[in-house]
Amino acid sequence: MANNLVILESPGKIGTVKNYLGSKYKVIASIGHVRDLPKSTLGIDIDNGFEAHYINIRGKGDVIKELKKEAKKADKIFFATDPDREGEAISWHLASVLGEYSNKAKRISFNEITKSAIKEAIKHPRDIDIDLVNSQQARRFLDRIVGYKVSPVLWKTVKSGLSAGRVQSVATKIIVEREEEIKRFKPVEFWTVDANLIDSKRKSVSARFYGTKTKKLTLKSENETNEILEAVKNGEFKVHEIKKGKKTKLPAPPFITSTLQQEASRKFNFQSQKTMKLAQELYEGINLGAELGGVQGLITYMRTDSLRISQEAQLAAKDFIVKKYGKEYFPDKLRIYKSKLNAQDAHEAIRPSNVELEPQKIRKHLTTDQFKLYKLIWERFVASQMASAKINTVVVDFENNGYIFRSSGYTVDFLGYMTIYEETNDTTQMSADDAFDPEKNAKIPSIAENEVLKAKKIDAEQHFTEPPLRFDEATLIKFLEEKGIGRPSTYTPIITVIIARGYVSRDGRYLKPTPLGEVTTTIMNEHFPDIVDYKFTAIMENRLDTIASGKETLEEVLSDFYKGFSVELDKANKSLSDHVIEVPKEETNIICEKCGEKMIIKNGRFGKFAACPNYPKCKNTKTLNKDGTIAEQHKPEVADFKCELCGADVVIRHGQFGDFYACSNYPKCKFTKAKVDAIGVKCPKCGEDIVSKIGKGNKQFYSCIKYPECDFSTWDLPTNKKCPECGEIILKKKTGFEVCSNPKCSYKARGTK
Repeated sequence: MANNLVILESPGKIGTVKNYLGSKYKVIASIGHVRDLPKSTLGIDIDNGFEAHYINIRGKGDVIKELKKEAKKADKIFFATDPDREGEAISWHLASVLGEYSNKAKRISFNEITKSAIKEAIKHPRDIDIDLVNSQQARRFLDRIVGYKVSPVLWKTVKSGLSAGRVQSVATKIIVEREEEIKRFKPVEFWTVDANLIDSKRKSVSARFYGTKTKKLTLKSENETNEILEAVKNGEFKVHEIKKGKKTKLPAPPFITSTLQQEASRKFNFQSQKTMKLAQELYEGINLGAELGGVQGLITYMRTDSLRISQEAQLAAKDFIVKKYGKEYFPDKLRIYKSKLNAQDAHEAIRPSNVELEPQKIRKHLTTDQFKLYKLIWERFVASQMASAKINTVVVDFENNGYIFRSSGYTVDFLGYMTIYEETNDTTQMSADDAFDPEKNAKIPSIAENEVLKAKKIDAEQHFTEPPLRFDEATLIKFLEEKGIGRPSTYTPIITVIIARGYVSRDGRYLKPTPLGEVTTTIMNEHFPDIVDYKFTAIMENRLDTIASGKETLEEVLSDFYKGFSVELDKANKSLSDHVIEVPKEETNIICEKCGEKMIIKNGRFGKFAACPNYPKCKNTKTLNKDGTIAEQHKPEVADFKCELCGADVVIRHGQFGDFYACSNYPKCKFTKAKVDAIGVKCPKCGEDIVSKIGKGNKQFYSCIKYPECDFSTWDLPTNKKCPECGEIILKKKTGFEVCSNPKCSYKARGTK
């Protein structure tokens, strides 16, 4: 019997893949990367062709040992890591750690975890694509060089512990520039005039002031508006012109990574990290029960910027649409969506692996959030293959004393793809033009040419133009994509990093730069302009693509980059050698009740809190909620005994390792005592109560209440059962086994979980 070894990247896929391949295949996982650049040094020999010094990742020793053990026994080895550049690089590193056994290895990849896709991949193994590997290495080296060379400049200038990143610095700059744009914004006044009109059949229609017969006018002041009101208040609203039209509305293309993240943010307020986690779960496989074929991967690979759909999937969608909705709901020919110029076309757009698995059919097997995301992906894909919607539009102009008021509306002649899905748009600012888009207005009654309507009410309202909105995750990802900054696999890590490192904070769903982010952006703009230049960053992304396609080499791209970067680095080190920049303190509107100063935001062990700026003279602090408001202060629970040192009340406090008792006069009196709960079992050594405690790593353990005087302690749950062999108490393990508390006794039995 052939002994085949399949090495996956993620352990979450093992069960699904093993189920499809059968007993001739051993399936194991590398659990991500097994080698990386060292953390303590740059790890790249810049002067020697950017040669890398890779080391095995700490903590991966057992994994590597297991991989080698299984590789030795195997006749054939298949590297089945993710179908992208990162996955290709992981396969390359696996080949390195396997050494001589890698001669038996081939690379396979599949865009979806289905039986047919995996079987097909096994039939067509290939060599590792070194161009893809080098493209991944080039990105890694660029980020490492920027981080290791620029970060020390920030340590000396701003504060220690800061880090610079090639793309994270650009993302921070984008958010800082939007904030500056908002601060510079000056609102402009404008007015709208709306007439509520009644026709001869007492049906009402709304119309908004548009201008004259020859041009559109914007009302900029109250005086201008009053002139219009005076001119039309006693006049008739006569139908001047009716424009009817037909519009064909095309469906949105299937999802790519960025559009999925954007739509999930708009529809469900999912953060990109959550969206990708859920998508990973759907891709790796969900157990649908025996009636639906057991564990199945529900969607194709979720890191892609290609709009390509396989013909097999398109034909399956056609069969489903015709059967479910009818022939008229399928277009005359299969839809082909064109990907953007620099898209990586290695795999398809994000789609359901099996279109027949309608969301409602499998709902009971999914979590609420998994269901939401799967339904979104399924509906978007099916809609993308359906016939266009047909819309009848109507625009009616009413004339009154030479002024035009306009009403617009539409009716749907044929729903087409809108039967199941309609794309949402980004939140937009108030605009006087909104009233004149037929698709933004409701159905209007049938009106004849030259018909005269009466005004039931005419209202004028003052408005002011609004500043641009801050970026949320959806609009930031859209901006990054439009500028060619980053790639599908990098959007979520970029956002995660700039928030984690304190350059950006969340304000509700929006992203706001911190004072630290503003200061570091100023330094990067002045001293490393190329690194934070949008065009330069996009060009570097394109050059990474040229490495993947074999048109350029890793050394060529990195050498060109380093020539300019090293000049900027030398200049920055010289000009900033004696500079120390103070990061502005982030003020709140909370007034310190002890000294009257505005409190400032500080970062602590458990998140942000408000502190008095006069520290250490004033040590007043306040816990903050996530939205920056003061958290409600709960009075601590008073214990039923007094302080052993000063006689004051003792209260229950919450600490890192659970609840504990503390004197209410703390910090004057420093009495504390662990709060423990008796579990109703007596200590086998001294007969006192056994109590439950919280230890290191927030793990629960059990000990004698007199510990350490009595040294009885255990991680397992003590019971009142007696060992049938020696009479000591029985301990219950989390696995369900029961063992004797006496280490010399070998009694072990299967208990009830």
